[in-house]
Amino acid sequence: MPVTGITERRRFTANITKEIAEVRLERGVTAALITGQAFASMLTPVDTSFLINSQYRDVRVIAGKSVKGAVGYTAAYAAAVHAMSGKLKGKPRGRFGKTKEGVEFGGGTGKGKYWDPAAEPGFLTKGFEENKAAVDAAMLKAMTL
Repeated sequence: MPVTGITERRRFTANITKEIAEVRLERGVTAALITGQAFASMLTPVDTSFLINSQYRDVRVIAGKSVKGAVGYTAAYAAAVHAMSGKLKGKPRGRFGKTKEGVEFGGGTGKGKYWDPAAEPGFLTKGFEENKAAVDAAMLKAMTL
């Protein structure tokens, strides 16, 4: 007696396996980003909370072949703060003066100290690089069946 439908079953199994892999991969990338983002949040400077509240996470499936993820900040000054040297760390926040027109600039709120409470320059990069094992573990856990 001939067996029929094996080709269809193989195709069905391959499609289901591909769907599971794509979902798991997207979930894994998301878990890794959430983990790295959490560590970066602990290192992000907080003055008015605008910077830390501007965090975003974006996960995209590209043509069913790959998944790309990104984490960042939408605050216009985020890149500048991230790239700062941190030489003011621990010093009281002050006003930096006025323009020729008499308008104050810089200095944040004037409350607390720069880079408080535990912030560091390069906070986003450090959040992922210094916690690579935890980020990798989060991805692996999400990928495991």
